[in-house]
Amino acid sequence: MLNVDVGYAHRPDQLVFVDGAPRAVRRLNQAGWRVIVVTNQAGVARGLYEEADVHAFHAAMNRALAEQGAHIDAFYHCPFHEDAVVEAYRHGDHPDRKPNPGMLLRGLADHGVAAADAFMIGDRDSDMLAADRAGVQGYLFEGGDLDELVQRILAEQDAA
Repeated sequence: MLNVDVGYAHRPDQLVFVDGAPRAVRRLNQAGWRVIVVTNQAGVARGLYEEADVHAFHAAMNRALAEQGAHIDAFYHCPFHEDAVVEAYRHGDHPDRKPNPGMLLRGLADHGVAAADAFMIGDRDSDMLAADRAGVQGYLFEGGDLDELVQRILAEQDAA
């Protein structure tokens, strides 16, 4: 949800950040938080693009963020879907596909972060369910300025 949902965005020229996203990421970086992206990528399963395109899109995202003094620490993606047309990606209930918590749990483990010391911002109910299943506080982003939401979350975290 860092980028505007244009429907299966996978090319760098489709990257448009939601309002406040680069500032939000920079704020989290400066505050010492690890910024980890977890994303379902059903377009791979549907044969619309390749996993290499996902990696290229994420690299472009990090380049664009770097121009604004921000960075993503890690990207995790799930190309699996029960209705995949690409046989290799057909999986009924893959543990990584949100609302399952697999990507979040792996990100926490890979970066040595306890679930109690993390939070997730998402724009779908499946994101909130994945956060809950991972034991992570979830915050629903319903639009507007992402940096304003991050400021509120950080103030809440500091008060805790």
